Amino acid sequence: MPAPDFSVAGQHVLISGGAGGIGTAFAKAFRDSGARVTICDVRPPATDAGFTFEQVDVRDTSAVEGLAARIKTLNVLIHCAGRLIRHEEHKPDVFMDIVNIHLVGNMRLATSFRPHLAATKGCLINIGSMYSYFGAAMLPAYASAKTAIIGLTKSLAVAYAEDGIRVNAIAPGWIKTEISRGGREEPAFNEKVMMRLPTKRWSEPEELAGTAVFLASPAARLINGVTIPVDGGYVAS
Repeated sequence: MPAPDFSVAGQHVLISGGAGGIGTAFAKAFRDSGARVTICDVRPPATDAGFTFEQVDVRDTSAVEGLAARIKTLNVLIHCAGRLIRHEEHKPDVFMDIVNIHLVGNMRLATSFRPHLAATKGCLINIGSMYSYFGAAMLPAYASAKTAIIGLTKSLAVAYAEDGIRVNAIAPGWIKTEISRGGREEPAFNEKVMMRLPTKRWSEPEELAGTAVFLASPAARLINGVTIPVDGGYVAS
């Protein structure tokens, strides 16, 4: 048997939310592994890091479909776009907007790019959360959407298998990004997290990237329909 193939060189990778902390870390990891990377976001990246940028709001079906029409080939689709609003998500309009970005936006991208991924026998990587596994009193929309991502990942893995497309998800732990700043700076919440977290630290976005690159590689060809916690042991403790 040949050695496992962990290469993603030559693949074209599209990352929604690619201007954010996790999206940028993923984009750099794939770029440095020899892949061609396109990022889409509602705002341009802070610096020119050698990626192709497309300004797209994943809440806009026409915009997502237009992006799919412009991109000719794709091997890997990663949905990183997201936001949360602490203490505000009990408001129905805010709740719907958060779910729209995380969950419905995921489905918009998956549907629009299914033909591309079918043509290359590619893969879709979704992004869950620690809140995929437990409730969040201050973030009911975010937690609901991230819980649903696990079900969506399983469902699309089964539905897309006939096209040779693999669908998996990563559930990040406590990652040091702008979106998590509120939690990090809230002493009671931060202490609660640190008491349970074996590593006793907030992780860097770059520490997630290896899992994404692995899932996109031929070495992961039998991994389908799973959500992998990358959390420093949080869910195990």
